[in-house]
Amino acid sequence: MSTLIVVGTQWGDEGKGKVVHLLSRNADYIVRFQGGNNAGHTVVFDKKEFILHIVPSGILEPNKKCVIGNGVVIDPKALVEEIKFLETKNIDVRKNLVISDRAHVILPYHKHLDQWREDALGGRIKIGTTKKGIGPAYSDKFARIGIRMGDYLDDKEFAKLLDSNLEDKAPILKRFDSIKNIRAITMAERKKILPVIKNLVVDTTVLLNNIVDKGKNVIFESAQGTLLDVDFGTYPYVTSSNPTSGGACAGTGVGPTKIDKVVGIVKAYITRVGEGPMPTELNDKNGKYLRAKGAEYGATTGRPRRCGWFDAVATRHGVRINGIKDLALTKLDVLDGIDPIYVCTAYKYKGKVIKDFPSSIKVLSGCKPVYKKMRGWKEKTYGVNRYTDLPKEAKVYIEELERLTGAKVAMISMGRSREETILKDQKLIDFKF
Repeated sequence: MSTLIVVGTQWGDEGKGKVVHLLSRNADYIVRFQGGNNAGHTVVFDKKEFILHIVPSGILEPNKKCVIGNGVVIDPKALVEEIKFLETKNIDVRKNLVISDRAHVILPYHKHLDQWREDALGGRIKIGTTKKGIGPAYSDKFARIGIRMGDYLDDKEFAKLLDSNLEDKAPILKRFDSIKNIRAITMAERKKILPVIKNLVVDTTVLLNNIVDKGKNVIFESAQGTLLDVDFGTYPYVTSSNPTSGGACAGTGVGPTKIDKVVGIVKAYITRVGEGPMPTELNDKNGKYLRAKGAEYGATTGRPRRCGWFDAVATRHGVRINGIKDLALTKLDVLDGIDPIYVCTAYKYKGKVIKDFPSSIKVLSGCKPVYKKMRGWKEKTYGVNRYTDLPKEAKVYIEELERLTGAKVAMISMGRSREETILKDQKLIDFKF
């Protein structure tokens, strides 16, 4: 068997969609294991741009089977909209997609709760959520009052659970609409949704373990990135799930003994969407240049991403937490023409040098980056398809990132389409681990 987990090692937006789409050529199944439609994967395929939010990006590869695992929270309305959009592009989604009956659903009242929670926090703390109901849906899951996809298909069970939750949350929900209207909207949406998804919902734990045991090639795909992990990220400025390699097992029901390799996606610089500290953030012409040249705007929200120099402290943390030995380096071409280039090798906090990523948000907020100055390159890396043909300074930069992170760069991405990629390790795409 060949099983591969693909995760983001930074704050998300590292280019996982493109890498998964590339690796999907030799995969049999592509599995999404956490998050919701608060994440977006942008893929350029056949000279067309696709922005996917829930459906695994492998769906764009013909005849590949895609799975939405139990660790995902699903907005049924958004899922159906995405399925129908893809079908307008002649992609046979319903033939190749299955959904876990254990995945929790996001309902209209979750979005009201998300709005209320963000507003209620006020000046005390602002997370900067997408307000798509992700956090409240996960809160219900762990409070053991959530509604799972299997329940959503059952008329009587769904009505019972919905009424119980609406009654429980009524004091807050009444600020937005009457409980009667919220219930009516939810039931009306469900009536339109069920014909599309009812035949796609299965016990994916049985399916996935069977196909892994048969030796199929499987990619487990995360959303967001390690620094947004609810346990290991910049808490509380994080998402509500585990977009790390450990989350792949919990989010699919495939045990860790069946995982062969973890690949981390890392951008040649660093970006972040939303609130929270980011030590290497650039609020100068370099930051604006990176945002403009890298088209750094959120795939889901359209919000401009905060940009900064490569942060080796944060990335080492991602490598360590995920057990990464191989990296896919993306957007190297965005650094073309910048000279000098800086890399953060450590932090300084109250006069003390810190080389490990701190858990305290207070400490991280007070950290100043310790930079290593490196020579940039004037030649274009865009269009280069062999590592040996890269500018000398670009190769020195890549080798320094390998040294600082403790993981080797197996793949280098320039541009947005999957063809614009240098493979340093062919075994990765051939699933020969």
